[in-house]
Amino acid sequence: MSMRFENHIKVKNLDWSYGAQVVLTDVSVNIEKGKFYTILGPNGSGKTTLAKIITKTMDTPKNKVFLLSEDITKLTNKQTARKIATVPQNTIIDFDFSVMDIVLMGRAPYLRRFQSESSLDFELAKDAMLKTNTWHLRDKKIDQISGGERQRVIIARAITQDTEVLILDEPISNIDIHHQIQLLEVLKKLNKEKNTTIITILHDLNLAVQYSDEIFLLSDGKLVTHGNPQAVLTKEIIDEVYNIEVDMVVHPSTGKPYIIPVFNEFQKTGS
Repeated sequence: MSMRFENHIKVKNLDWSYGAQVVLTDVSVNIEKGKFYTILGPNGSGKTTLAKIITKTMDTPKNKVFLLSEDITKLTNKQTARKIATVPQNTIIDFDFSVMDIVLMGRAPYLRRFQSESSLDFELAKDAMLKTNTWHLRDKKIDQISGGERQRVIIARAITQDTEVLILDEPISNIDIHHQIQLLEVLKKLNKEKNTTIITILHDLNLAVQYSDEIFLLSDGKLVTHGNPQAVLTKEIIDEVYNIEVDMVVHPSTGKPYIIPVFNEFQKTGS
């Protein structure tokens, strides 16, 4: 028996421009509850703008984004934050808060004004920090740790928020390969065990294939195609969107497609 999914987020015929610069054109996507999604596309294709509009971190137009069939613009910021947690592309923080203070900010949507965090809030924060390998950093100042460590702390904050949807804009861009895989495994575990809907923006096509249930491929602000990774990331589509020739092989461990760039003679010889 196949699992039934309900529509969690719906984006309907979205157009977006910055002045005269068109960024998104007639983009429509359906996000089903409990799936792991990746948004792919070349630089400048509109990936981050789409994520910001879904999360209301920029001026979301009315009747374009729906959360469980309700226009998301009708929700307050606190109501939205109880449903959707986000990890932005820019994780720089200009204040000298401790790492623990930053992670506990994930509980803010559930607290009344001047209310202190409970033991449950601290437990959720500790659990998220253990999962992201940041617990040992808890007493350090956020401006005294590395960029990769800060990235993992912001992801821990989002996990601590304990939402139905988690949207992450290039969450593994500033961290080493070990922590990249570790964090994607954490996200996949959240997805499977807590039925958390995960939406990531990635550049690594192979990691997208390995972890995603479905992929949305953008190019020049338009949705080129969407579906399961095998259907979306074909040699022909990759060539069309990324302007690069690739070979496709079967990954020996997962059995999923693995993408290898085809190097021309100049690249082969290094001449």
